[in-house]
Amino acid sequence: MAAVDEKARFFQIGNLAVEIHPSAKSMGEAAALAAADTIKRLGLTQEAVGVIFATGASQLDTLEALTRIEGIPWNRVQGVHLDEYVGLPLEHFASFRRYLRENLTQKVDIGAFYELDGTATDPNHSCRLYAEVLRSVNPQLCLLGIGENGHLAFMDPAVADFNDPQDVKVVKLDAACRAQQVAEGWFNTLEEVPDNALSITIPAILRVPRLIVSVPGVRKAAIIRRTLAEAISTNCPATILRTHPNVTVYLDEESASELDGFAGQS
Repeated sequence: MAAVDEKARFFQIGNLAVEIHPSAKSMGEAAALAAADTIKRLGLTQEAVGVIFATGASQLDTLEALTRIEGIPWNRVQGVHLDEYVGLPLEHFASFRRYLRENLTQKVDIGAFYELDGTATDPNHSCRLYAEVLRSVNPQLCLLGIGENGHLAFMDPAVADFNDPQDVKVVKLDAACRAQQVAEGWFNTLEEVPDNALSITIPAILRVPRLIVSVPGVRKAAIIRRTLAEAISTNCPATILRTHPNVTVYLDEESASELDGFAGQS
């Protein structure tokens, strides 16, 4: 895979590193290279490398590139995913279990992948079991995106808690989040989008030592500016990323389009 595009731009906001790439494809390749380097480095000293994988439109270019990179010790990777809809069958186009099978686990010989099943009879019990899996996997790397309302995983503003005592929980999706799923083509109508989801919480995400955040597309431009400029609060949950010691946000020109004149850009 080619090196990072020379036209990329870089700047820093506190702890948070930002990279702007010419296109979604080049952004995904850069994020994938960073993820691959992290997995390779950890694989040199660890028998198992825990990785949290996000889903959705924001991750397609990153995962496509990541699964083509040579030399990644996939046999040492133990994977989990950020979230899943409650009650959505595996066969549905928008199922995150299906997404990760098609875009990750059917493409590489991964050591283990622990799926989050939103169709179980007792979702709260599923969350408790998955929290145990999460602690066992002990993720060292998390790939994630940022929602149009600033959510991380499915932690929308109304349910986000920076001090949440739970690692995985059932949450109610807000209208903006559900509308985004329709706009991205995962559902035909708002009524088809499930009301609830299972999600890893923000404190559990922040415990992961390395975060790689892929955020392409013009629909994310406004929330990227808010993430970088707004006071840290659950009004825009993604602002909390600025407190993490090792996070990089990867943008394309479209998602960075509202950063002109931003104080941190150079």
